[in-house]
Order: sequence, then C-alpha cells, then structure tokens
Amino acid sequence: MIYRHSTEMLEQHMENMRGGKGTVTVKHILKLEEMLGKGRLFAENTVPVGASIGLHLHEGDIEAYYFLQGSGIYHNNDEKFEVRAGDLTVVDDHNYHSIENTGDAPLVFIALILFTGGKK
Repeated sequence: MIYRHSTEMLEQHMENMRGGKGTVTVKHILKLEEMLGKGRLFAENTVPVGASIGLHLHEGDIEAYYFLQGSGIYHNNDEKFEVRAGDLTVVDDHNYHSIENTGDAPLVFIALILFTGGKK
C-alpha cells in the first residue's frame, strides 16, 4: 500500500520545459519505481498563464493529459485543439505534442506516460 501526503510528493520547477516558455511545476504523484516498469511519469503539472511545454516527440511511449483547471491550446503534430477542465488528450507513440496556457488562470493537468513496448 502507498499513502503519501501531498507535501511529501517531489515537486520540480522546470524552466523552459521541452523548449517552452516560463516555469512549469511538476508534482510527481508516483515515483518511477512505483510504476512497475509500465511507465515513467504520473504527475500533476501546473502551467502558469502565458507559459508552455514545448513541442516534443514521444518514442516508445504515449502520454495522456487529463485537464483539471484552466484552458489552453494543445498541439498534436500539425493539429491544434482548445482544451479546458474535463478534457483528455493522448499523444501516440512516434508523435509530437505541446501545450500552451492561453487562459487567465493556471492550467493544471494530470500527465501519465506509459510505455508501448518499444524502448524504455
């Protein structure tokens, strides 16, 4: 069993994450070793107003974003979508994505990266 209080979760402040703008806060919900070799990230991300996570490629994994608060623009390869609380996006293996907070409040979402059976 795992019980971890919110204040015990590792929090990282990532400047210009993946070539994006501003500082994104990544709060790790599960540690890497707790993901049983099935993935590499289960975290709550907070993107401040005007900040972003830059366009990046996923190889050997997929990444899901479940949006809890705020709004923004999500890019998947050459497509873009407006996202807000309650929405879900998933980038497939060998595809690119990025997210930008275009709203007037922090953009908060759960990020989950799972391996596809390719490289880890």
